[in-house]
Amino acid sequence: MKTQINNMKTFKFLFAYFLASTLLISCSNDDDNPDPVNEEEVITTVRLTLTGGGSTVVFQSQDLDGDGPDAPVVTMTGSITASTQYAGSVQFLNELESPAENITTEVLEEDDEHQVFYGFSGSAGSTVTYTDMDDDGNPIGVNVSFNSGVASTNNVLTVTLRHEPNKDAAGVSGGDISNAGGETDVAVTFSYDVN
Repeated sequence: MKTQINNMKTFKFLFAYFLASTLLISCSNDDDNPDPVNEEEVITTVRLTLTGGGSTVVFQSQDLDGDGPDAPVVTMTGSITASTQYAGSVQFLNELESPAENITTEVLEEDDEHQVFYGFSGSAGSTVTYTDMDDDGNPIGVNVSFNSGVASTNNVLTVTLRHEPNKDAAGVSGGDISNAGGETDVAVTFSYDVN
């Protein structure tokens, strides 16, 4: 009987030790070097600057309350001339920071994970051609060539920054966003006339 009690005590001790060891091991942090979290960028302002034909045109969408109730303030300075080639560059800013944080720098640092898409509607015949590439030879879209097309009114340009698009998908290298995938960091729309 005494041996049976000693065996029972030994069994309880080993069971408690095993249970405690299991809990300690399961609660430990196995990953001493976790992958950094890539937080979504806060983008309040998108500014597209076009230079050509002896003039500069600036499209800007500024949304300083983010997801708040106020609509973005959309402006355009200058005018677009028909049949003119413009050098274009887009800038993404977080103006909630002081000084403003230039998100474009991060887009260029992570160029293989970003692409800017330009979509048109209206009758202007405007087109955009990518002039910058990432290390794999895929377009980025921060710098572009903008062809104004023919004289027309009520044209719409949509500028979209995508995070982790499938740059190998058909048409994406030419600027087709329809099957690009990824997540939209920001999308803004501008109305314009071509004179």
